[in-house]
Amino acid sequence: MSRLTRLLTLGAAALAFALPAHAATSYVHAGRLVDTEKGTVLSDQLIKVVDGRVAAVTPWSGAPADGPVTDWSAYMVIPGLIDMHTHLADWGQTNNVAEPLLHSPQEIAYIGARHARETLLAGFTSVHDVGCFRAFSDVALRDAINRGDVIGPRMATVGAYITVPGGGGEVTGFAPDVKVPDDMRVGVVTDANDTRLKVNYLFQHGVDSIKLIATGAVLAEGTEPGQQELSNDEMHAAVVAAAEHGGWVTAHAHGAEGIKNAMRAGVRSIEHASLIDDEGLALAKKMGVFLDMDVYNGDYIEEVGTKEGWPAGYLRKNRETTDAQRQAFAKAVKLGVKLTFGTDAGVYPHGLNARQFKYMVRYGMTPMQAIQAATVTSAELLGWSKDVGALSPGHYADMIAVAGDATKDVTLLEHVNGVIKGGAVVK
Repeated sequence: MSRLTRLLTLGAAALAFALPAHAATSYVHAGRLVDTEKGTVLSDQLIKVVDGRVAAVTPWSGAPADGPVTDWSAYMVIPGLIDMHTHLADWGQTNNVAEPLLHSPQEIAYIGARHARETLLAGFTSVHDVGCFRAFSDVALRDAINRGDVIGPRMATVGAYITVPGGGGEVTGFAPDVKVPDDMRVGVVTDANDTRLKVNYLFQHGVDSIKLIATGAVLAEGTEPGQQELSNDEMHAAVVAAAEHGGWVTAHAHGAEGIKNAMRAGVRSIEHASLIDDEGLALAKKMGVFLDMDVYNGDYIEEVGTKEGWPAGYLRKNRETTDAQRQAFAKAVKLGVKLTFGTDAGVYPHGLNARQFKYMVRYGMTPMQAIQAATVTSAELLGWSKDVGALSPGHYADMIAVAGDATKDVTLLEHVNGVIKGGAVVK
């Protein structure tokens, strides 16, 4: 059994203690059930759940006598959603570049617990949490959820950003004599060997995957999105080291050359991919690299950032990348590139993740494709396809209920009516 599977199993068992007890065998009556593996919708189905996993899916023929039935016959039932780009264990984005310095690790722990709850209640039962400024805050949150101390989604974590000094993964923008705490610089690297050592250190402290800051960032002072920061050798060293631990690597990359170099270095996915060119799209298609494009986020930054007076550089860089990213997303859909569902939650308030669905549809996906991006495709990237992303036998009984037909109106996912994780009703 892999480490990820052990953690997921522990999480399902622990949640049973954190939430109202449920029988070893239970049922869900689904009015309509979205089969994300086949891209079809089944009517009037009975989902049998045994010890937190789906045991069978059959047509409804009446209430069984060997366990309680959750009546979702008036709803469309969809596998629990997956967000591949969240930042649960951090304070939200503000107009203060020094905001990360204002919050202790203890405060971040409580904030992370609130964010986890908000995310789960919004229907996102699994997340790839791709970075926090206080190193390993995400790992601690994941473990707290798995123990049943707090409720939240299943989490894959990265522990810290692998970034160059002063790069897109650093806290920057204040006086040069300000001392940044050591736990905010755990992933800062200076060469390929240092990268290998830092990746080893992260895995030794419990991370599931690695996040590289391959290019500059939109929401960081002193960096430019189009500029490559980590060297090709550093990125390749990270990929090799992660593989030695049974892990994988994703890369924050906006710039076209940085994106292509990260893919050639062996990363499994690209975050943002804002300025990817046609060569990069073709390379992603050829290599089977996933693109995780936060196509909603730009509008939130423009609206709220302008209103709240975020730094002018943030707003400029956001305007330079937003439309280009959406055009690239549309091209990627037509090419059949693997596209996951990732929102950069934490830049905008947690729990609003589903706002991105309508943007994915607006820029080329069908509602079913968008739902599949947030289920089976994201599960594939995580390496969790046997556990999450679908409701066929063997998968965790993670599911949501929505009123109406989300395969016709994807905005219905912004207001879920029910959430079940591991067979336990949480909403």
